[in-house]
Amino acid sequence: MSMTTTHQRSGTARGRRFAALAAMGGLAIAGLVLPAAAAQAAPVLLSQGKTATASTTENSDYLGAKLAVDGDNGTRWASAATDNQWIQVDLGAKATIERVDLRWESAYGKSYTIQTSDDGSSWSTVATKTNGTGGNESLAVTGAGRFVRLQGVARGTGYGYSLWEFQVFGTAGTTPTDPTTPTNPTSCNNDNVALNKTATASSQEGDGTAAKFAVDGKTDTRWASTFADNQWLQVDLGASTQVCNVALNWESAYGKAFQVQVSDSATSGFTTIATVTNGTGGANQVVPASGKGRYLRLNLQTRATGYGFSLWEVKVATSGTTPTDPTTPTDPTTPTNPTGDVYNPNVPDGPADGKVKVAGSQGNWALQVNGKQWVTKGMTWGPSVADFPKHVANLKAMGVNTIRTWGTDAGSKALFDGAAANGMRVIAGFWLAPGGGPGSGGCPDYVNDATYKTNSMNDILTQVRAYKDNPGVLMWDVGNESLLGLGSCGTTGGGVEQNRNAYAKFVNDVAVQIKAIDPNHPVTSTDAWTGAWPYLKANAPALDLYGLNSYGAVCATKATWQSGGYTKPYILTEGGPEGSWEAKPDVNGIANQGTDQDNANGYVKSWNCLADHRGVALGATMFHYGTEGDFGGIWFNVLPGGNKRLSYYSIAKMYGGSAGQAGVNTPPTFQSMSINSSTNIVAGSTVTMNAAVSDPQGDAITYHVFLNSQPINNAGGLLEVPFTKNGNTYTFTAPQMLGVWKAYIFAEDGKGNVGVQTVSFRVAPPAVAGTNIAKGHTATASSFDPYNGNFTPGQAVDGDYATRWSSNWSDNEWIQVDLGAKKTFKTVQLVWEAAFAKGYTIQQSDDGNTWTTISTETNGDGNVDTLNVNGNARYVRVQGVTRGTAYGYSLYEFGIYA
Repeated sequence: MSMTTTHQRSGTARGRRFAALAAMGGLAIAGLVLPAAAAQAAPVLLSQGKTATASTTENSDYLGAKLAVDGDNGTRWASAATDNQWIQVDLGAKATIERVDLRWESAYGKSYTIQTSDDGSSWSTVATKTNGTGGNESLAVTGAGRFVRLQGVARGTGYGYSLWEFQVFGTAGTTPTDPTTPTNPTSCNNDNVALNKTATASSQEGDGTAAKFAVDGKTDTRWASTFADNQWLQVDLGASTQVCNVALNWESAYGKAFQVQVSDSATSGFTTIATVTNGTGGANQVVPASGKGRYLRLNLQTRATGYGFSLWEVKVATSGTTPTDPTTPTDPTTPTNPTGDVYNPNVPDGPADGKVKVAGSQGNWALQVNGKQWVTKGMTWGPSVADFPKHVANLKAMGVNTIRTWGTDAGSKALFDGAAANGMRVIAGFWLAPGGGPGSGGCPDYVNDATYKTNSMNDILTQVRAYKDNPGVLMWDVGNESLLGLGSCGTTGGGVEQNRNAYAKFVNDVAVQIKAIDPNHPVTSTDAWTGAWPYLKANAPALDLYGLNSYGAVCATKATWQSGGYTKPYILTEGGPEGSWEAKPDVNGIANQGTDQDNANGYVKSWNCLADHRGVALGATMFHYGTEGDFGGIWFNVLPGGNKRLSYYSIAKMYGGSAGQAGVNTPPTFQSMSINSSTNIVAGSTVTMNAAVSDPQGDAITYHVFLNSQPINNAGGLLEVPFTKNGNTYTFTAPQMLGVWKAYIFAEDGKGNVGVQTVSFRVAPPAVAGTNIAKGHTATASSFDPYNGNFTPGQAVDGDYATRWSSNWSDNEWIQVDLGAKKTFKTVQLVWEAAFAKGYTIQQSDDGNTWTTISTETNGDGNVDTLNVNGNARYVRVQGVTRGTAYGYSLYEFGIYA
């Protein structure tokens, strides 16, 4: 039987929803797996998804403060490269704080304090760290407050501070204490007299960030000033108006100190009616401001970041009669029938009964919503539910009518409600282990574990009961890629086949129970290969249709369906360009991501193959509406950093959205990109990269260069690096870490668009004159790690930079090599893995017992150490003194050169 097979991809969206998976990512940089800790009671995670601000950000689009509290170990905050920097999180109400967990990127804090505050102004120190080592740190604290801050004192590297995650644990408070947003007076209306009025400003960053965009009622357009303090934004309210408050929806570049002023003159006589001295930014800063005037001005005095001031929206409320709301929401249950694509004209409209159902017969199906055909034109959903209103305009411009999620819980209501209010629907997912691919989230025993199945069933049915009448629901999706994942679960449940069949039967049991509660919405189940369909066909007849995650291989699905004799239609629940697990290797042996245009074409190819299976393929939710600019995000996200990729416009065109029409401003495009000597670049040397980029509309382009080490250590984040540009030539300094890196150029047009292209290069250690006399000789060590891989000492003298020795996690560890006879040598080169030695000595001995020190290092920084020595001995040892991380010592190579 022919099968379409895909494999697990980067978990861009899943990592935010499932803490078990996210936690795994934090250890990838060190290449180690921590031993399991003993079970203990844990306080509640309070900080995730809350408003976070920082003293500075290295890049507001891709490294903002909010990325340290999003629950995703592939995104991070990074500060400017100075010591006195901070990041803080607003918990929403005063809480009891018991623990703070920090997951540092390589740019960590050596010395810092943890502080709390009730008002965001006066701070109390609850923990102090004076000798931090980076990695994962957990600090027990005793304190209380609404705001929790990490205040940097001294950096551990030459960069700034950078956190994958800043997590605050404790007991949540119940009474908000917001000093900047007190309750509005009863006489203050919930109106907005600034909407679509004339707005002006002291400056603007570009045409796409003009003042008018702060009062247009849209949360995906914004005003942004130049990068300077003392700016202003002014709105002409049309007549002298009694103002009672001003609501500010800040972008990450917010105001720390500012005033609200009014005047009846556009140029003079302004009276200050509110003053903010310690603003915290965020999406809803309501400033009480009582005064009267025709012109309202925000006098913006001090920035909170290195950028300018930036506002998504400014709303001005007044005293007096509350106006009625003239807007009439569209009816989400009666969408206009699309034409072309996968629409099936052979299935007539049904009764307007409010139901969602699969209508038609074998090979001639269509999905109907309230009697009208619904071709699923969707995107998988990445941002937080609370951010949905900010993205509605973008989704509509893409022509999107469906959102797909992987998990449904009490927080999903806002997404269902928001979708329904905008004529959209949600494929509501339910997670079952091992979801997301091989072994993810554990290996339940579906044959014997009645408790797991009962608990999962109860959790799912609780949500179905809660949302079955919500007009935002399109269908229920039980499980994601678990049949594929069970292939890595070995003998669980009596073996792979028994467990897979039992899982499929459980999915059927769930579907039966869902339908008993909610007969008005279809039920599907998603997997990552059509090889799952035989299990569903045999064991899950209650399903209405199948869900499939498939990328480069999706066009083979039609033939698989036909040859398999299936009697259910299907929907593509994830799709797009071929993934890293499918792409052919480049010159450095890693997956060739292709160009922006290649990625955009991947979505069109998938859609066209679905259209070729009209009557069986009922549409798609393409992967992925996400904003991360990390490794996986640059492969699949259509809005990295909030900027639109070429894929965004490509999908809009195929879905019939307004953003796909002729004349729309589109991103810069790459004509070429390459790196000189990309297969052998010496660590720390100058890299020369060439790229030809142009903008279709002639917009001015701003460039950023990022690096990523995913091929080396599975790191997801991108590191922005300084570079010099001369025409089409870019130069930057090669990193010290050996192995294959990816370099990215981000080309932004100032209109909310970005073009991105990437190319790989291999970093090699500096060449050493002479012969490596340690290679292949006998190496021994004080210890080695037998738990996480083959890390025996011989791996450090085999001449292979892909293998390594790793010690126990203590300071007094050593590795030595027996040269076989007394030999003279002049250079020792140590190629460190991430677990390096900060302090160590190089020793020599003639008998392996009595040692003499020939070199001492007290402030090592890892990477590659090339040491000039005056050596003459049979035995040579690296004696650890102080570790540079919480792990042990780990060497890719211990070279001795004669």
